[in-house]
Parts: sequence; C-alpha cells; structure tokens
Amino acid sequence: MSPGSERTKETILPLQLLPAVDVVNGQSVRLERGQARSARSFGDPRKAVADFVDAGATWIHLADIDAAFGRGSNAALLAAIVEETRETGVRIEWSGGVRDEESLLVAIGSGAARVNLATSALADLEWAAGAIERFGQRLAVCLDVCGAALSARGASVEIGGLWEILPVLEKAGCSRYVVTDVARDGAMNGPNTKLLREVAHAASAPIVASGGVSSLDDIRGLRELVGEGVDSAIVGKALYEGAFTLRQAIEVAGDQNLQLAGNRRQDPGRNRQTEKDAAAPVGRANS
Repeated sequence: MSPGSERTKETILPLQLLPAVDVVNGQSVRLERGQARSARSFGDPRKAVADFVDAGATWIHLADIDAAFGRGSNAALLAAIVEETRETGVRIEWSGGVRDEESLLVAIGSGAARVNLATSALADLEWAAGAIERFGQRLAVCLDVCGAALSARGASVEIGGLWEILPVLEKAGCSRYVVTDVARDGAMNGPNTKLLREVAHAASAPIVASGGVSSLDDIRGLRELVGEGVDSAIVGKALYEGAFTLRQAIEVAGDQNLQLAGNRRQDPGRNRQTEKDAAAPVGRANS
C-alpha cells in the first residue's frame, strides 16, 4: 500500500452501525419491505440485544413493530431492555409507532438515548415541530420514502412529498433523520445511496441510513458517505440471515467507540444540532 493510500484510509471517518432488533408480540422479528405480514421470528429480543452488545455494538436500533402498525404495544418490554442495557454503556435508539404525545413521552421516559418520531407523526407538522423543539438531539425523525412521497406505514394518513416536508423539519431544527427507502427495507438489495445523498445534501442534520444493507460492500459504500452527512446505518436482516457478522461489519465500518462521541459533518456550518432540555414543559397531545 502506498503512503498516499494509507493517508486516504486514515481520513475516512467511521460509520456508526445500529444493529436492529424489531419486536412483534414480544419476539424479535425481521420484515421484508416493511410489510407486517412478512414478519419472521428470530426469538428473544433480549438475547438479540445481548448478543449484539457482546459483539461490540455501541448503539442498537430497538423497534416496536406492533406499535408501528397500530396493533398493540411492546413498550414495557422495550423499556425493560433499555434499563437492562444501561449498565453496558450501549445506547438504545427507540423506534416504532411514536406518533403522538403519549407514545413520545413513554419512549422519552424510558431513558432511551434517542427516540425516532414516526413518519406518520408528520401528518401534524405543528405538533412534530414542537416535539423537535422540546427534545432536541434526543429526537430523530423517520423519513420513510416511497418514490418522492413520504409513506406513513401502519397509519392511513396522507403525509405529503419528501421535498415539501423536509424544509419544514429543517426550520424546526431537526437534529437527525432516519431515511428509509421502503422498497428496500428488509429486501437485502442494497441501500439507495442516491436518495441518501440527496437528503443529506438538502438537510443540515446527519442521516441514519436504513434499509437494504446486504453485504460488507454495502457498508463500505455507506462509509464513503460519512463526510457527506450519512454518519450511521441500521443493519438488520443481513445479520440475522448470516450474510456477515456484526464483528465483521464493525471491522469495515471503523472504530465504533470513536463514533460514540458522534461524527459531525466535515462542513460544521451545515450542522445545526443543539442540545435541548428533555424536561421542557409538555405540549398538546396529538390523536
């Protein structure tokens, strides 16, 4: 390896990996293309979380699929996992069905390091903007994309177009976006890097890539986007199907302990993240 290539390798920032644990009826499952009927069970979510912690995870994406599709809740189980994981130092990203004041406060109250606001919550942009203002970096917004439209999976509400909604979220000061190409979620056909780049270039906050990761080459490709604003990736089905191990993925993605402090864009002027007081007064509920 030439000295120049060594320097290039050293300047590539690590990609934060979030192994996914999706929960249906108390069990860890994986979905294909985000469809509830495609769920396949993989056993105890507590064991899945513990295994990922043992393999070197520093973040875990923990999703309540029943809540996401409006057919129940695993909130008590998720909260217990958050508490049990706390002493390991691993951070939990709580996701699934956080679309109104009640579900938001349950998730925030669990102590999860970050909570993902569901795409369906964007049907009430005024409430969503208020939640972003109150909870700052503890709140990310899911952008589930189907074509150029936002898709409210699990809810029969119209959201609107991605490029119409994104400026509103930017104005509200959203600190992070979780971007999913619904057609690729769980399909293991590669991430939509074109979409990720487009959103990253239009947004001032960092992006979590979600959906489609099927190989270590996909992780290498996403790592190349870190300097453009895609600093993290959720990895799910590929791990459960044995395409690669989390340890192998981390070797490709880079030192996860460095990422624990949080990568920022190489252009700091585009990053408007601010710390908010999570104990701010509670606003109105959204039904």
